[in-house]
Amino acid sequence: MSGTNSERELIAEGPAIVLVEPQLGENIGMVARAMANFGLAELRLVNPRDGWPSEKARAAASKADHVIDATKVYETLEEAISDLNFVYATTARERYGFKPVRSPVIAATTLQTKFRAGEKTGILFGRERWGLTNGEVALADEIVTFPVNPAFASLNIAQAVLLMSYEWMKSGMEDLGETPFQAVGQRPSTKEQLFGLFEHLEEALDARNYFHPPAKKPKMIDNLRAVISRRGFTEQEISVFRGVISSLDRFPRRWPKQEKAGDPHGDIGENTGNDADE
Repeated sequence: MSGTNSERELIAEGPAIVLVEPQLGENIGMVARAMANFGLAELRLVNPRDGWPSEKARAAASKADHVIDATKVYETLEEAISDLNFVYATTARERYGFKPVRSPVIAATTLQTKFRAGEKTGILFGRERWGLTNGEVALADEIVTFPVNPAFASLNIAQAVLLMSYEWMKSGMEDLGETPFQAVGQRPSTKEQLFGLFEHLEEALDARNYFHPPAKKPKMIDNLRAVISRRGFTEQEISVFRGVISSLDRFPRRWPKQEKAGDPHGDIGENTGNDADE
């Protein structure tokens, strides 16, 4: 379908599209074209296999040069989303009981609402062959899954981006009503601030031998991050949590572990619930 009109104002806003370890330049170019069709312009690549820039990507983008020229490349997913406030991860199936799973329609409406509230958002798309890892999904706030034929559920990356881009633009044509509540004077936290909370909490827990046995530590960290990232924190809330952790590190217990006032069992069960989802 043709219909490019250079006399019309170019729409270029909305969530960042983040491709994790994309392989083919042609796929990246088709993603850029899909984004441009529906008003998205911010493309971020995490460790693209064939490097960047890519002439194959530019050719496949079919004149979506404004997307290709502004594309940013990052070494890690954490770096790619550190400045964002809210992130969706696209997956073929629900993999976390901790995270809400949304349809593209609900996800796009949520993204529009947050955009109007001044938040920076993003959508994660995984590798062409096997998508996102559990650890990468854990860094997102919510999951978006496409309703597809279960007997033929495979979508290529450009198709997936096209679907989300379309829903994004369609949702912008509707009256979304009130923006979400945000306390006066408080700003939503960025992913960089959330990652700082992750590291601070994990260091404090590691010092107390929480991640035991050691072989289960990676899975326990994935679960911990999935729970903490389930909702969006404000900067002030992140600060409160880190202050609590710092206080626990700074001061000793007021009573021995088994002699806590009013609790004959002390602090038993500190590791409860970390063997879930194995």
